[in-house]
Amino acid sequence: MAGSSAEQAPDYRSILSISDEAARVRALNEHLSTRSYVRGYCLSQADLDAFRQLSAPPADAQLFHVARWFRHIQAILGPHATGQPCGLQASKGRRAQPQWSPPARSEPCQLRLYNSLTRRKDVFVPQDGKRVTWYCCGPTVYDASHMGHARSYISFDILRRVLRDYFKFDVFYCMNITDVDDKIIKRARQNHLFERYRQKPPQAAQLLEDVRAALKPFSVKLNETTDPDKKQMLERLERAVALAAAPLEEAVGRSLAGEELDGPAQVLLEEAKDLLSDWLDSTHGSEVTDNSIFSKLPKFWEEEFHRDMEALNVLPPDVLTRVSEYVPEIVDFVQKIVDNGYGYVSNGSVYFDTVKFASSEGHCYGKLVPEAVGDQKALQEGEGDLSVSAERLSEKRSPSDFALWKASKPGEPSWPCPWGKGRPGWHIECSAMAGTLLGASMDIHGGGFDLRFPHHDNELAQSEAYFENDCWVRYFLHTGHLTIAGCKMSKSLKNFITIKDALKKHSARQLRLAFLMHAWKDTLDYSANTMESALQYERFLNEFFLNVKDLLRAPVDVAGQFEKWEDAETELNESFYDRKCAVHQALCDNVDTRTALEEMRALVSQCNLYMAAHKAARRRPNRGLLESVARYLTHMLKIFGAIEEESSLGFPVGGPGTSLNLESTVMPYLQVLSEFREGVRRIAREHKVPEVLQLSDALRDDILPELGVRFEDHEGLPTVVKLVDRDALLREREEKRRAEEEKRRKKEDAARKRQEQEAAKLAKMKIPPSEMFLSETDKYSKFDENGLPTHDAEGKELSKGQAKKLKKLFEVQEKLHKEYLQSVQNGSSQ
Repeated sequence: MAGSSAEQAPDYRSILSISDEAARVRALNEHLSTRSYVRGYCLSQADLDAFRQLSAPPADAQLFHVARWFRHIQAILGPHATGQPCGLQASKGRRAQPQWSPPARSEPCQLRLYNSLTRRKDVFVPQDGKRVTWYCCGPTVYDASHMGHARSYISFDILRRVLRDYFKFDVFYCMNITDVDDKIIKRARQNHLFERYRQKPPQAAQLLEDVRAALKPFSVKLNETTDPDKKQMLERLERAVALAAAPLEEAVGRSLAGEELDGPAQVLLEEAKDLLSDWLDSTHGSEVTDNSIFSKLPKFWEEEFHRDMEALNVLPPDVLTRVSEYVPEIVDFVQKIVDNGYGYVSNGSVYFDTVKFASSEGHCYGKLVPEAVGDQKALQEGEGDLSVSAERLSEKRSPSDFALWKASKPGEPSWPCPWGKGRPGWHIECSAMAGTLLGASMDIHGGGFDLRFPHHDNELAQSEAYFENDCWVRYFLHTGHLTIAGCKMSKSLKNFITIKDALKKHSARQLRLAFLMHAWKDTLDYSANTMESALQYERFLNEFFLNVKDLLRAPVDVAGQFEKWEDAETELNESFYDRKCAVHQALCDNVDTRTALEEMRALVSQCNLYMAAHKAARRRPNRGLLESVARYLTHMLKIFGAIEEESSLGFPVGGPGTSLNLESTVMPYLQVLSEFREGVRRIAREHKVPEVLQLSDALRDDILPELGVRFEDHEGLPTVVKLVDRDALLREREEKRRAEEEKRRKKEDAARKRQEQEAAKLAKMKIPPSEMFLSETDKYSKFDENGLPTHDAEGKELSKGQAKKLKKLFEVQEKLHKEYLQSVQNGSSQ
């Protein structure tokens, strides 16, 4: 009720003066019956004084008015408001909830990426909310994709998946295919001319003459080559051609014919293919005018590249661009750069004016590698083998200028444009295609480390010249180099490894794990040690997954799957949370998958210790907790691209698309077989039938592994059934047999060594001390009556120190010989 406390408060003085408590309560109840009970009633000090003398509400149901008000006051002011003085003041109104404060928390870590534009880890902030625009430089398709390509595209696939599936960015990923390039043009011409030459093979004498003609420019090239790896490769080619030519020269000299001539000619033709192709291109390359010849080669290798990427489980791009399909856009792009004043036409070609651009306000040339600006060797490599002639170089205003558009020479593909027939420069291709799709500014641009200068620096310059801005790329990501066993990958070193070759030795998952175990921006050494580490990691995780699957297959009722947590479960769960936090922090730190995998390894190790402790105590581990850990690890490996989507827990068995059906279909039958086998083994042990036990072991060790099934027997526990990759299981079995053979061999070697040592000791014991030095005539020339040397080989008397040393040896031998004589006497020695 509203109103003041003075108006509402009753006159309690007469009531409080009653000495008998029961009478006082009845009087109070009668007085309160005349007042309305309102839950929001404002209490006065008189109300409090009247009820302070009560320690509890009256039990008598007729005194319900006192009981109601007692509870009302106690609910508002707390249990101490009645029964004893508490110093509480009168309430000013309805009791309110206490003020709530949010819990203190640390700032969440932010994703940082190593940005080549700043050479530091920058906080990643996309320009448009969660949407990320990303352009990646694709391959120049003129040959087989190799492990250097895998280094870039697997690494970028991992980064893309983590941004998309872990950090939940909406990634729009574009990649190009360079199908117009100096390397492609030259290789396509060479292939075409050599095939034409081989279809109409020359006479043996003419072939030898052509090879000699081809060797002349080749020798000049060899002498001018300074790169040691390339020089070694050319010298090896020269030797191979010389060896192949010798039998043919002999056959021609002897006037042989038919197969005796054709065989050596075919051998020489194959060995001299590169030599002849280069020579044919230099003499007849300008005659190749059919543009389809230049599209056939890149089309073939592009298809091979996509097959390789699919085999590596690399996601396809959202958009794929080909240079040959974007020529009109490239022409428009070049024209606008010229219109903006940063390009100039020279002899049918168009060049980018680096001096004009660098001196313009708001622009900077060489953002990525400023120290490389002016490096003519790098600039000429960027222009291409067909574009570095003295004539082409003379067309530039500055040596640092680079081609936006190249006037086509005879024997090169061409397209019409305002400056005459020509073809795109290398750098402009990416700028035009990326600019067409992603606009004036993209979030991420990616490529290999070796593309920073001049390619990406030139891309930045011409794109910012086109858009008249200074932010065409916000984050530039460059993957590290790949070496082969510590060396640069090179055909000259015979360590050039294609993706197909690599996949013959290791699975796509194993290759990806090797990449995950290294920082994406650092050099990765592809070696036996690197791959062995990846294989061990895969086996380690796979065993954990198989053990958890076996645990989950054990029958349990619905309620039984929820078990009480003891200290071990609580401790493991806390560690689980800590490891997840550590993985998150690692991924925030430049997508550090190496640290993330180590944290995951540590988590599995703790789970293994937990399971081992429960196994030793004959207790069942908590299936729900271990399943949570296994599903988390599976989820993270899926994000990294190391597990295909079909698998719900652990690595799939039998390849993509077959895992779930295979496991769910086969496992019930294997479980029945395991239980039957266990029963047979038990009976065989009871009745002592070793032949049956041997058959049971053969089933486990020889037959089932061929089917990709592993039975693990544990004393006193049910057999563990695991469905494993057949090849991995056979390798595992072979390694086990090799280890056992090595153990047996070492045991035999040790036994033989002991026997030899014992025989040598016995032989030594047989020698009387008086004879032990007599045979050493190369050291000593005179001896005393006991056989001790007195003079060295030159007749010089031995020093006291030497004599003392020999005396000690004599005494030791004397003791050994006595032991021998004693053993002979006892009949224990032969």
